[in-house]
Parts: sequence; C-alpha cells; structure tokens
Amino acid sequence: MSFWHQQLAGPTDPARDAGWEDPPPRKGFFTDTSICIGCKACEVACKQWNGIPMDRLGMTGDSYDNSISLGANTWRHVAFVEQTTERIETARESGRALVDLGMPALRPQGEPLPSATAQRLSRATPGPLPLGGPGTIASGSGLAAADGGSGCGCGSGSGGGCGGGAPVGQVGPDVTDLGAARDAAELAAATGTLPDFRWLMASDVCKHCTHAGCLDVCPTGALFRTEFGTVVVQDDVCNGCGYCVPACPFGVIERREAPPEAEAKYVLDVEHGIAQKCTLCYDRLGVDQTPACAQACPTTSIQFGDLADMRRRAQERADALHANGFTEARVYGANENDGVGGTGAVFLLLDEPEVYGLPPDPIVTTADLPDIFRKAGFAASAMIGLAAAAFLGGRR
Repeated sequence: MSFWHQQLAGPTDPARDAGWEDPPPRKGFFTDTSICIGCKACEVACKQWNGIPMDRLGMTGDSYDNSISLGANTWRHVAFVEQTTERIETARESGRALVDLGMPALRPQGEPLPSATAQRLSRATPGPLPLGGPGTIASGSGLAAADGGSGCGCGSGSGGGCGGGAPVGQVGPDVTDLGAARDAAELAAATGTLPDFRWLMASDVCKHCTHAGCLDVCPTGALFRTEFGTVVVQDDVCNGCGYCVPACPFGVIERREAPPEAEAKYVLDVEHGIAQKCTLCYDRLGVDQTPACAQACPTTSIQFGDLADMRRRAQERADALHANGFTEARVYGANENDGVGGTGAVFLLLDEPEVYGLPPDPIVTTADLPDIFRKAGFAASAMIGLAAAAFLGGRR
C-alpha cells in the first residue's frame, strides 16, 4: 500500500484503496483461449443480460468476426485469428525464449520440421476438446507403432480398424471413436509435428485493471471501484466527456454513439453519448451469481472466481501445455508488477499478445502523474523563489 489515497503503480489491493472496509476477495476472469471454439455464446449472453444494443448489421468480411472489437455495444468480443504452419512455429519459438521447460528439445537440433500435410483441415476429426492440446489433429501415419501394433485407439486390439470400419490408424471425419484422434494428437505433440492451419479464437473483455486509467481521469465519479475490485460505469452520472477513452491502455472503453437513422428501428432504445464497457456483471456478483458470459460458455474457456485462484489456474494450464510441447502457451495479465499492476481478467494465450490485438507491455496512462506533479511543484517553487529574489534585489 502507498501513502497515496489511490496508489497509481505497483501491487496493491484496489478495493481497499478505494475505501472499502473488509472487502470480499477480488473477483476476476480466466479466459483459456486454447479451448475456445468461437461459438460467441459469451457475446450473446452479455448482450441479453445487460440489454446492450446491436451495433453492426451483417458480416464485416474480416474472417468470421462480425463484431470487430470491444466497444460501447460489445462488452465481450471473440476474435478469430488464422495461422499457418510458419506462424505456429514462430509462436512456439517465441514461447521457448520466454520459459525454460527443463526438458529435452522437442526434436534434435538441425532436424527439419516434420511434414504436416496430412493434418489438413478437411481431415480434422470433430469432437470434444482438447485432444492432447490445441491444434494437433494429425495423420494416422505411425499410429500402429504408437499403439503397440493395433493401430486402434479404442483399446480393442483387433488391428482391423475402429470407428465403423475406418482403416487402421485413419483419422478422418468417418471415425466415430476419438481414441485414434487422441493418439494422433499425442504423437504430434511428442514429435513436434505442426498443423498446416489452425484457428486462434479468444474471447476478449475489459481487463478491470488494478490501476485503471479510465477511473483515474473520470471528472464526475461515473467510474467507480466496486468491493470486488472491478471497475463499473454509472450511466446516470457519466456526462460523456470521453476522457476515459484515451486513458485505457487496452482500448476497451468507448462512448456509445446514436445509430444511423436507417438502423434505429433495429436497435434498443438506450441512452447515447455516454461511456460504456463490461461491468463484470456487478448486479449478478451482488447476489453471488456467475457473470453471464462465464455462465454461457460451453467449454469452460471463460472461468470466473477469486482472482488469485484464476491466476493460479492460468499458470497451471500453461505449465500443462508446456509439458506437452506447446511452448507457445503463455499467461497474460497475471503479473502484479506490470504497467497496470496486473489485470482482473487473466488470459492463456497461444501466441504473442500482439496477435490478439493486446499490448505486450500495457502501462496505465496515469502512472506518471505523481512525478509530473512533483516536477511541476519544483518548477513553481523555483519560479516563486526567482521572482522573490528579483523583487528583493530591485529594492536595494
């Protein structure tokens, strides 16, 4: 804690800084992008519960993403990022540079990257995730040896195939048993084989920063810190000044604009001109309920609970992926010593933050205010001293 009423940098308890006495444990999200399927159920649930109007009609032409980014009318946004083998290898190499796995290299140095042509999307087996890890549906080559000669992941040992007569070791859409696909995924992870293509899908949300620039610059008190450590906008207090918009290092908060006249009949009748963003379902937290997005997520990609527990889960998940060869896995937002004091929304990413549109080293825009005020005070004191000296010298 600091002698400042609201500390502007470093680890701290934001709820106590805001004046809450004996607040409950800080709440937050853990978003595991490695098991996100891009269903956008979180987006729909968020809009339905909070009464958020639609802001765009039709497809954008930018992949399958029709909501583009976070904003006043999009408090949850699911990004779709397409990656090829080359980008996946780059992600894994950058991950290796971040962590020491304490294990042998995935393949001998100098050995060429195994071909991944058999892992094309048309042969991917649909089924529950993960199959040993993200993006690892592999071909059936080598499965017989990996399975003790049976070539079947169902454990029958018949050697004559599985999944309704599929050939030995085949991984394709006709395979109904997931054993072969699971073996293929494990073999791909063990040998370092990379897929030709993969989707990175990630549900983004307001970070509810420990040190929130939007809250620091708000002149009306419309933004406030809740007892759960989250940051909420009060609609009836916001005057629409927009100071909070450039103050957010993540570009999350935005003023809600009135829809075009041609689209007005399709949009909910809500107040416009005010700042809006995720509240982490503050009304639901008050009655001990899970936020709508986490409640609706079908894969548990979005998890909710005590922030300390969310950070622990994120690190455990990253460690598990590292142990299986997915060195690209990394935790984002859990470092209390970063530029925003850690965030209330922690993410498990499968590539560098910039790939997801996240700043690699976010810094709260108000972090330097104490130093600025101190220097301004020194300058003012020096000017007063010089003026006094000049006045007294002129009287002699």
